[in-house]
Amino acid sequence: MVKSTEGNKALITRWGLLAVLLLAPILSWATNEVNSVRYWPSADYSRLTLESAKPIRYKLFTLSNPERLVIDLEGVEPSRALQDLAGKIDSNDPLITDLRAGINRPGVMRLVLDLRGAVQPKVFSLKPEGEYGNRLVLDIYSAHAQIPGGDSDAAQSHAEDLANPDIAAPTDTQKQDKVARSRDKKQQFKVTRLITVMIDPGHGGVDPGAHGANGTLEKNVTLEIAKRVQAKIDAIPNMRAVLTRTGDYFVPLGERVDKARQVNADLFVSIHADAFVKRTARGSSVFTLSEHGASSAAARWLAKNENDADLVGGVNVGVKDKNLARTLIDLSQTATNDDSRRLGHAVLTELSDINHLHRGRVEQAGFAVLKAPDIPSILVETAFISNPEEERRLTDDAYQDKMATAIVDGIKHYFATNPATIRAKLAANS
Repeated sequence: MVKSTEGNKALITRWGLLAVLLLAPILSWATNEVNSVRYWPSADYSRLTLESAKPIRYKLFTLSNPERLVIDLEGVEPSRALQDLAGKIDSNDPLITDLRAGINRPGVMRLVLDLRGAVQPKVFSLKPEGEYGNRLVLDIYSAHAQIPGGDSDAAQSHAEDLANPDIAAPTDTQKQDKVARSRDKKQQFKVTRLITVMIDPGHGGVDPGAHGANGTLEKNVTLEIAKRVQAKIDAIPNMRAVLTRTGDYFVPLGERVDKARQVNADLFVSIHADAFVKRTARGSSVFTLSEHGASSAAARWLAKNENDADLVGGVNVGVKDKNLARTLIDLSQTATNDDSRRLGHAVLTELSDINHLHRGRVEQAGFAVLKAPDIPSILVETAFISNPEEERRLTDDAYQDKMATAIVDGIKHYFATNPATIRAKLAANS
């Protein structure tokens, strides 16, 4: 039976209203801005107050060796108020030595406080009152200090302080402002771009990948390990990780590379689990793009982008001279391959500590996901899922964590010996 036009309109209206109701909470958190910041140290604790139009969602955690306090501000964009914050950190602060920040991932601003030692952070939110907006208050105590019992207690005990955020005596405030103005400009707070690593969990959705003898699917193993790698990278203050897929769905190979370029990734790491007809095959491997694959990739990339003003490794491939464009891309690809091999060697070295190596060297192949001319890229075959023993280990939480740690340690070692990637070098010279 065909519904009436009025019935269709009513149905559409109901669905439209439902969509608005469902999306409203999401849209309300989409963007936020810190419009005022206040800081002051005291003998007992140091306070940081962030004031905004909307309440700030946050995640707070500490890191050791060296001691740091990290605050992820969700839905918060860079602002002038945040830029002025570091200049207010008193050089005599007994707990904080420095503060820096960066865009950790789209929509998330990360603040990192460098500490003189272990601390007890106390954080709570206050609703707008009088001339003040929503406030996120962070009190930092020494690890051995006695602090208020709960967030509500802290809010109550410091209500008078918050009514007058610049609580320090006028003479102290003047001294702090004087110190802030006299600091060297090089020490001023800056929002910097974090190193971005694209993590690619192999296969997914209708493409399950290899099957283990006991039914384990490659697509599930790679996603679990990739999520662990992401979490470990996100815990590093100057780095962030992005996944090409976050669930069990299919992503075309070319789109995986495109995703990396869309976020200006500095590295691309594809995670897989190998398989072979003989169940005795075992070990971990790392692949980079073969030289033949590099040449053909450059040609295809040029053909794809010949009518666009697209940047590849800092090179505009939309130049009129096609021979020049091909030469520039080849140079970019050669430099990227060199970086890829260094990255691959660093990761392979770490993998050798937790598993047998299938080959004792970085191998080369024409994998499609390795063909970005301007992003150092590797493909990690974590182990042979077709080997019953390695299949069992790949499904073990502790081993997955070891595998993720090895990959991240390899990435860290690569950056320690190669501070600037080819993408960063070319961008600096453009």
